[in-house]
Amino acid sequence: MLAESIALTGVTGELGSGICRLLERRGVPQRLVARSPERLPRVENCSVVRASYADQAALLRAFRGVDTVLFVSAHEDPARLWLHRTVIDAAAEAGVRRVVYTSFMGAAPHATFPFAREHSATEQAIAAGGMRLTALRNSMYADLVPRFVGDDGVIRGPAGSGRAAWVARWDVARLATEVLLDDDHADRVYDVSGPEPLDLHETARLLGEVTGRDITYHAEAEQEARQSRAGAQQWEVDAWVGSYLAIASGETSVTSHTVEHVTGRRPWSFAEYLRAEPDSWRHLAA
Repeated sequence: MLAESIALTGVTGELGSGICRLLERRGVPQRLVARSPERLPRVENCSVVRASYADQAALLRAFRGVDTVLFVSAHEDPARLWLHRTVIDAAAEAGVRRVVYTSFMGAAPHATFPFAREHSATEQAIAAGGMRLTALRNSMYADLVPRFVGDDGVIRGPAGSGRAAWVARWDVARLATEVLLDDDHADRVYDVSGPEPLDLHETARLLGEVTGRDITYHAEAEQEARQSRAGAQQWEVDAWVGSYLAIASGETSVTSHTVEHVTGRRPWSFAEYLRAEPDSWRHLAA
């Protein structure tokens, strides 16, 4: 591995910082690209470049001389697709050969979840930019599920009886590390999931077991769900409702063996995740 042949974006977030630390353990030189370098984890054998997704000139400087880029998708925002295209244009102009992109399960032009459609457009733009794509189509993060619970202990949303194979971000980080280090993963699209698809009744029950609370799931009708979010911006409502509708449609129920096949160790189940990471649900505890 040549010095700094890998550049990482999103390194101040949980996923990106996890990948950064795993690469450090392997002795891999890294170039860390961050809007706020002061928030970066302390790691050895790296350089740091200040650049935001909106600053194409800074991104171009950050990516020059780099072979592979980890492109962590931007935060949810109406301008996210524009930000993604700015990153892609900079990477292509800089001569980046391969992009490992954190996409979303079921990414497709007509996906139920609005952001899954944006992820599909991003994947297409990377390929159109002449770079080799490795797309990690991640299932919904197990880390986020405790936030679905309302103050009254109820998960509400129009997910019906659909299922999701929640995946821990740490397992995605393990996978991404291996993918970044091996060109055999170029030109591939991977579904990335936990080991079992759970409906929200089962999910609520597992949360109740670890928190000691009575946590339940109420399956809302779509209109009921939209009314409950009245006052938020329309794109936020569409995204929130769309994420549950994607569960209802079955688009998030895919269970893949990607993590175990590539890393040699199976991902955590949702129950195992909750036991291993109590900080994620401690605020819900009785």
